[in-house]
Amino acid sequence: MRFVSIQQGVRRAVALADAEGALRGYWQGEPGYPGSLDAYVARGAGGLRDLAGLLAAGTRIDAAGATYLPVLSGEGRKIICVGLNYKDHAAESGYKSPDHPTLFVRFASSLVGHGAPIVRPSDSTQLDFEGELVAVIGKGGRRIPRERALDHVCAYSIFNDGSVRDVQHRTPQWTLGKNYDGTGAFGPQLVTADELPPGGAGLRIRTRLNGQVVQDASTSDLVFDVATLVRDISAAVTLEPGDILVTGTPSGVGAARKPPLWMKPGDVCEVEIEGLGILRNPIVDEASAAS
Repeated sequence: MRFVSIQQGVRRAVALADAEGALRGYWQGEPGYPGSLDAYVARGAGGLRDLAGLLAAGTRIDAAGATYLPVLSGEGRKIICVGLNYKDHAAESGYKSPDHPTLFVRFASSLVGHGAPIVRPSDSTQLDFEGELVAVIGKGGRRIPRERALDHVCAYSIFNDGSVRDVQHRTPQWTLGKNYDGTGAFGPQLVTADELPPGGAGLRIRTRLNGQVVQDASTSDLVFDVATLVRDISAAVTLEPGDILVTGTPSGVGAARKPPLWMKPGDVCEVEIEGLGILRNPIVDEASAAS
């Protein structure tokens, strides 16, 4: 099952996407409109099955002129990101491969959807790309054992963890440089776990900047796979349905290149993950986004 959230004017829609990308569902205000996708994810895999049944009975939705929203709003939920989770990326960044997951958080205010602009802030030109696999928690818990961890994941998606590098590295804590408004692209689809290999393993992940491949790896190269992340994070933090785990980026980031390759206004960045589609975003500067 594949879900999208879109907006046209002031109206929102939740829709089910078929294999060809055609959408079926309801616009806000129509009889049968089920409410937000977030609410059904909060009910776990069963909630998503219920939602699919409702949307399948809806009408065909023409997405022309519509704006894709982040597939989940992240509001009221944890967005937990993993750094240095591919060995080659840790090496290119000047770190040894970590013995434990390196975690930071994102805030919902930083998220944008597929097709929406990623915003380069006015106080930096060092806006970097990071294509990443997202795992979404569908069943909460604390101290979840690794052998049952994937039972707690209901869906997957794609993330571009736009990073303001000079701000990120001003201090040992990365949070500020990872949370500028309009830098975390998320989507375009929320894909249920049964559509993918267990843990989203073995999927090709590629990032392209203006059509040039800049990252190319497999999700099997994760230092800490999804099951391990669920185990290790839940040892400290109670995970809740709707929590979002952004699992880390492979090598090839702009900061590690000589000379560095930063995203700039006019660029288009795409993250493609096998089985999940393509997340595409243009880059604009902050002044343009505000006008």
